[in-house]
Amino acid sequence: MSNNLLEGKKGIIFGALNEMSIAWKVAEQAHAQGAKFVLTNAPIAMRMGEINVLAEKTNSQVIPADATSLEDLENLITKAQEILGGKLDFILHSIGMSPNVRKKKHYTDLNYEWYKQSMDVSATSLHKTLSVAMKQDALNDWGSVVALTYIAAQRIFPDYNDMADAKSLLESISRSFGYHYGIAKKVRVNTISQSPTVTTAGSGVEGFDKFISYSEKMSPLGNASAVACADYCVAMFSDLTRYVTMQNLFHDGGFSATGVTTEVMDKM
Repeated sequence: MSNNLLEGKKGIIFGALNEMSIAWKVAEQAHAQGAKFVLTNAPIAMRMGEINVLAEKTNSQVIPADATSLEDLENLITKAQEILGGKLDFILHSIGMSPNVRKKKHYTDLNYEWYKQSMDVSATSLHKTLSVAMKQDALNDWGSVVALTYIAAQRIFPDYNDMADAKSLLESISRSFGYHYGIAKKVRVNTISQSPTVTTAGSGVEGFDKFISYSEKMSPLGNASAVACADYCVAMFSDLTRYVTMQNLFHDGGFSATGVTTEVMDKM
């Protein structure tokens, strides 16, 4: 149901690859709530995905950009404002990639060149995006930036590998940049720590299916779906959350606050 929460708002959505992507669901929900936006992903990811289908569905344009490239980000944010006819109100950062996870390198024996790639793509890209946006004065006052993260930034999940380090850095950047951007332009920067969700990226983590089942049993409300996460992102983009910033917001059915459940104990 549409309440036009984002009527008149303009933004950029990073990371929509296919219908499994949380960013894809965010785009659909933001469109339903009246937002206008451009879609972006790395050129190689765009060749693998179906982003043009989403663009047609949401009446959006696609701008390819490597989020680790300052030149690409400058072009993206400039063109987005030209296409949308003014400054932006929101940005979704939904980007994560680890060559070490893909190549099944153990955390204690990482390829450090790949490690740098994990950090750059999954975390430093947020800093670069915010830096370019601030230099261009591209976000309206009270704009909202949301980056997707995971509880492995705070707790050990062995098979999450170096992505846990990347998410920790991502959350730190959100707090630090949120302070400076808040003072400068009242722009809010937050992370949403989502339940394990079946996406193309998440499915690459070893034992992922078993962990989703475990998380479901550990969460009083059950795992939050991708669509529910999209709704939360829409709420964070809206004016209803104007004074929420520099927070890591758990959207996980209560998993993050639960020590153990009866259902898990009964399985032991």
